[in-house]
Amino acid sequence: MEKKFDTYVDNLKYRVLREVAKQAFEGSLLYNVLEIPKIIHPSKIPTMRCCVYKERAILAKRVRLAMGGNKANKNIIEVIDIACEECPAAGYEVTLSCRGCLAHRCASACMKGAISFDQAHVAHIDKTKCVECGKCASVCPFSAIVNRKRPCQNACKIKAISINEQNVASIDEDKCTACGACIYQCPFGAIMDKSFMLDVINMMKVAKKENGKIVAIVAPSLPAQFSYATMGQVISGLKRIGFTDVVEAALGADVVAYDEARELSEKGFLMSSCCPAFVKHVKHDYPELAESLSHNLSPMAAMGKLIKQKDPTAKVIFIGPCTAKKAELQLESVKPYIDSVLTFEELQAIFDSRDLDITFLGEEVLSQASKYGRAFARTGGLCQAIDKALKEHKSGFELKPVICNGISECKTALLKRSKNVLNENFIEGMACEGGCVGGAGCLSHFVKNTAKVDHFAQNGKQDIKQAIDEIN
Repeated sequence: MEKKFDTYVDNLKYRVLREVAKQAFEGSLLYNVLEIPKIIHPSKIPTMRCCVYKERAILAKRVRLAMGGNKANKNIIEVIDIACEECPAAGYEVTLSCRGCLAHRCASACMKGAISFDQAHVAHIDKTKCVECGKCASVCPFSAIVNRKRPCQNACKIKAISINEQNVASIDEDKCTACGACIYQCPFGAIMDKSFMLDVINMMKVAKKENGKIVAIVAPSLPAQFSYATMGQVISGLKRIGFTDVVEAALGADVVAYDEARELSEKGFLMSSCCPAFVKHVKHDYPELAESLSHNLSPMAAMGKLIKQKDPTAKVIFIGPCTAKKAELQLESVKPYIDSVLTFEELQAIFDSRDLDITFLGEEVLSQASKYGRAFARTGGLCQAIDKALKEHKSGFELKPVICNGISECKTALLKRSKNVLNENFIEGMACEGGCVGGAGCLSHFVKNTAKVDHFAQNGKQDIKQAIDEIN
């Protein structure tokens, strides 16, 4: 079945992941790794770059990332330098709208003397002198000076991306939250997240050989993905490729919501700990507020902990839309409970590497979480769950939340809290717009995905405590 992707870049990434997974399952990856770029692009005619050799060189870099990337670099997100040469130099530029006026306000506003004029009085900016202050653009009567930022820089709202001396994007590893926004927005596919597929495939092989247990924890945003099949068929597909059991991360969300509600009522103010990108941003940019982060694990880790308590030998794999979960996996507080992470993109690649069309499979029923835990996948769902849990606790505490839809709104709420002007008592921080349904590892990024999540959530249990009791 032909798969639909948002962009050609997404399709190219999928093809690399699929081929790497296929070779890994067949045990021929190390032998054929250098041939994969030719397998993906066999023609000698270039389709995207100046020559086929550059295309294949970039594919080789993608293959490396699909195999785990640079182990010395702990960041999940990496720049493919040779693919990042096509973007024009960013910064303030004079457009054709410049009328060559005589006022020269732009030059008067520039304190660095970076603006000169030709014989037609058209302005020109000397990039060696320009400090990107923007004063020239602010005074131009024709709005003829614009700030052209690269798509990756526009996508990164926390300013973790800069352009180095080689005119290539550079990621500040300390600031980067691994949200993956830059991956999705880069039109040249020059940024990619590392894949842990090979680790998972190896675990599958070992589990099959030794009759071991390997459990998939699926994110509550799953109903918005794999639109060509049913939820039950996706669950069947997971078991067909090697998972012995499949559970909902939404059950972990129920546990987190119940515990966070108690923590909130005790402390009076709290910030959510569910989104690892939000948590990383708080700890790096607002360390003074870090104590107000919930001390609970994320739903992923909470569910993994429950599984490991029942069977310490089980391998636990989280599958979802989030690249930041791969960074969360490396935290000492999470390592004991989660063995690896896959995105929905990677799961699709694994399905197809096995020539598995899940539309021909029967349907299996997924373990039932509450409708509130299932709604964690979209903006506002966490607050609804906290409010419900507070009522179930009968604490009498009144929830006054600020719901942050994307990292920009998170920044605003955090700034207010740091200045002691935030009136609300709970911050729901979601780095991706729309919530987890907008994650970089999704197969699709559509507004209707939220409606799909809500529809699936309605079939969940009505009480959070009931859902928790059934899994304990």
